[in-house]
Amino acid sequence: MESITKNRQSVDTLRAMIARAYGADAVPAGDDFAAELGHGWFNVAYRLTLADGRRVVLKIAPPRGVTVMSYEHDMMRNELTALALVQEHTDVPVPRVDFADIDGELIGVPWFAMPFIDGDNVGILAEEGKLAPEELAAYDEQIGAMNRKLNAIVGTHFGPLRGAGHASWRGAFGAMIEDVVADGERAGLDLGWDYPVVRELIARELPLLDVVTEPRFVEWDLWSSNVMVQDGRIVAIIDHERAFYGDPLIEAGFTAIDLPAFGDPAGFMRGYGQPQLSPEEARRRLLYSLYLVLIMIIETHYRGHETPTQYDWARERLTELMARYGLTR
Repeated sequence: MESITKNRQSVDTLRAMIARAYGADAVPAGDDFAAELGHGWFNVAYRLTLADGRRVVLKIAPPRGVTVMSYEHDMMRNELTALALVQEHTDVPVPRVDFADIDGELIGVPWFAMPFIDGDNVGILAEEGKLAPEELAAYDEQIGAMNRKLNAIVGTHFGPLRGAGHASWRGAFGAMIEDVVADGERAGLDLGWDYPVVRELIARELPLLDVVTEPRFVEWDLWSSNVMVQDGRIVAIIDHERAFYGDPLIEAGFTAIDLPAFGDPAGFMRGYGQPQLSPEEARRRLLYSLYLVLIMIIETHYRGHETPTQYDWARERLTELMARYGLTR
């Protein structure tokens, strides 16, 4: 995926990064040791072959001069925190961090190194039509079961993994969604709906969140494209930078309950062990879908998308959601 947030590096810089992470003896000869992993949306990542044949991945934060959305600041540090929590409290397979330059001493921005995961990406397999419906459903069940394990981690506050956070989920989520709306307004982006209308709807629905009193670890970005598999089983969950403490019902796997364009949630819900939602849960879930769709619209500006494909698609989803609230244009 193309994005102005991808901080590509020269071959010489990649050699210097290898030396810093793995030692001078690991630096390979020649210039054909690096390949960009192009499926991600935000950070750039390279698959590198070291001098001894090991394959590793370098993940690099966006350039400092690029404006990102409010919730995207310091995401690499957040990912490292998330990885440590998952490894400490669960058996969910995630990458091991070999080295992290979180202060950006070498290249001016944070980056870290990890082993290359030898497996197939479920999202790519599905896009290429290489999975039968029953195979995809089986993977969805595994994803749901692993997501439930992640949600079992309990925090001491709501909101970002690091820092004081918020005492209530209503306070945390209210701040999160207002940041997104403000990002769109600041960019002058047309949502297809007036910003005061969107804010009024959010304010009306936020009291629903008072029922959530225990902060749980939320992966939030656990889509099939962040799942690596081998021989029919999940071998790694990748990309943890958007994790926070909140309501597990906000997880990505539940999104299709509200928006059929996101697929079929049945497999995920079976694996998660989630029965049908109560009317109160369904209203809460709808608010979380609103949050996601607003991000998908607004991030197209901050990513510098050159085509309107995602923008148009996400605006259609917003219209669907607003209709669920009885709002039409």
